[in-house]
Amino acid sequence: MKTTLKIEEFAQFIFGILLFSQLEFSWWVFPALLLLPDIGMLGYLFNTKVGAVIYNLFHHKAIAILFIIAGMLYFGEICTLIGVILFSHSAMDRIFGYGLKYPDSFKNTHLGSIGNN
Repeated sequence: MKTTLKIEEFAQFIFGILLFSQLEFSWWVFPALLLLPDIGMLGYLFNTKVGAVIYNLFHHKAIAILFIIAGMLYFGEICTLIGVILFSHSAMDRIFGYGLKYPDSFKNTHLGSIGNN
């Protein structure tokens, strides 16, 4: 099952690249911003509960999709770009086993414990 999930996430990452290709940004912007959602880890400076909430906000695909739709319909390419980066980053993270966090530990994710995948 792990392989199937990784293939699915890889397909979503490719879809994120396809979405990015429809925007009017230079290609260097995609890799330059791809790791930016990890800024959500700064929440762990407070405690694991705050860290998990903030991290999950930056790594939740539904939030990314809302940004994409809002950007496409109302707010323009910057908003769409934010959504595409959030979506693509989340898919990339999940390929490597980094899932949404539980509030007890950074290593405890919805995909299992980090390092045991």
